[in-house]
Amino acid sequence: MAFAPTDETITIDQLTRDPYAVYRRLRAEAPVVTVRSIGRTLLTKAADTRAVKDNPALFSSNDPNTPMQRAFQAHTLMRKDGEDHMRERMAMTPTFSPANLKTLWIPAYEKLAGEYLDRLPRNETVDLFPALAGPLAARILAIILGIPGATDEEMQYWSQALIDGAGNFGYADEPFARVDACHAAMNAMVEARVPLLKAEPDQSALSVMINAADPIPFSQVLANLKIAIGGGINEPRDSLLTVLYGLLTNPDQLDEIKRTGNWSGAFEEGLRWVAPIQASSRCANEDTEIRGVDIRKGEIIMTVQASANHDEELFEDGHLYNALRPKTSHQSFGSGPHHCMGTHLARATIGKIILPMIFERFPDMQLVEPEKVVWWGFGFRGPLSLPVRLN
Repeated sequence: MAFAPTDETITIDQLTRDPYAVYRRLRAEAPVVTVRSIGRTLLTKAADTRAVKDNPALFSSNDPNTPMQRAFQAHTLMRKDGEDHMRERMAMTPTFSPANLKTLWIPAYEKLAGEYLDRLPRNETVDLFPALAGPLAARILAIILGIPGATDEEMQYWSQALIDGAGNFGYADEPFARVDACHAAMNAMVEARVPLLKAEPDQSALSVMINAADPIPFSQVLANLKIAIGGGINEPRDSLLTVLYGLLTNPDQLDEIKRTGNWSGAFEEGLRWVAPIQASSRCANEDTEIRGVDIRKGEIIMTVQASANHDEELFEDGHLYNALRPKTSHQSFGSGPHHCMGTHLARATIGKIILPMIFERFPDMQLVEPEKVVWWGFGFRGPLSLPVRLN
């Protein structure tokens, strides 16, 4: 049998600080490789990552060793398959219906975006991570989830704690201790809203789930909301910051996007270039084979969409941000049954509202010392700051 080679040299720190150099080497030398430091077999080619995600019968989402269950104190829908997964996913789906997006959430976001942009100081340097991208993502999410009383600061803190816990593949103590302390506050916030939403239902996720004709268990209502808090802030936040960095460091591209109005293209390219969710785990249900490598039943596979989005077979100079790149199919929203539920919301709010709005307000915005922007994260990735001068 031909099992995957084992790489003893790749560290979690490398994958956190600069994963793309590692993935480039793996795509060329060992596209199916077991990485000792994370205890998983990485798939780095686009065809393989998509094939695994599109075959849930063979590759289960239930990675038994993921830190997610420990971090979320629950077996969430992200680690479920088939009917169990679909029942919990469908419990929230009505909130994200096309009608609700059009009549409720997109107008609410547009109003909030204007308000948050109005707060920004003019003609001085401001970091758009804490001043705009983070709090704006937190506010619209709190409204959509049905917990508007949660402050921007609380939502962002909870989100980061959940993300750090779910991505804690080294099982360090601190991230788990931090997220454990958040659960009581999140539970209390949600539980206080239940009687209010029972009395006056709306289209928020919490209301839709607890007022359903056949509701899922309340423990899973909580788990669903926490999954949304964990992913629903960092993904729009990091994608906005990534696109802004890409455009501001490529002024010729920015000029052309302003001319054509193709902000959606700039948004999609940012997601391809630096995927906010970089990798996902799957567990082989049966013995199988990938690229001539034997995969044993129970083996944990990690589909690295961050690498797939740079695959040389699909993307020329994939390591570069190019807002003018011909339309391509990236994997940042996932594939198969676990395709991101917030895809249409993200495309509308980031790709069609906030990007053109911010450049209308600040047409001469400049990135301050782009070489000092730090990118961070293995499971989830984005810039830790984005200092700009708003002109």
